[in-house]
Amino acid sequence: MSFKIKETKEKSNGRLYIVEAEGSKLHLLFTLHSIDRIIFWNLSVEQVLEALLYPDEVIIGHFNRYIAHKRHNGHVVRAVYEYKENMPVIVTVYKPSADRYFEGGGKFADKILS
Repeated sequence: MSFKIKETKEKSNGRLYIVEAEGSKLHLLFTLHSIDRIIFWNLSVEQVLEALLYPDEVIIGHFNRYIAHKRHNGHVVRAVYEYKENMPVIVTVYKPSADRYFEGGGKFADKILS
């Protein structure tokens, strides 16, 4: 369960991360809002990438978006994403109490990294 950020590119609507994991090269777009939320919740991009690539569970959210959950110190990193042209676009990120949102793990409505 490891990954490496190979490259980042600034875009008008956010930041593109090119990541290598499990022999795959992935492109993930973090919106400006999601970057702001990462800072607000005092998270690292690596924590969010771990939640996206190696989630404990992925559920379906509003507007058919996906929510990747990764437990962390009694909380859960929640990364909300959708696909645009087959690329994951991270819409927002936050870190609430695990008791509120975590459903128990092992449920995967989607997987970015197959």
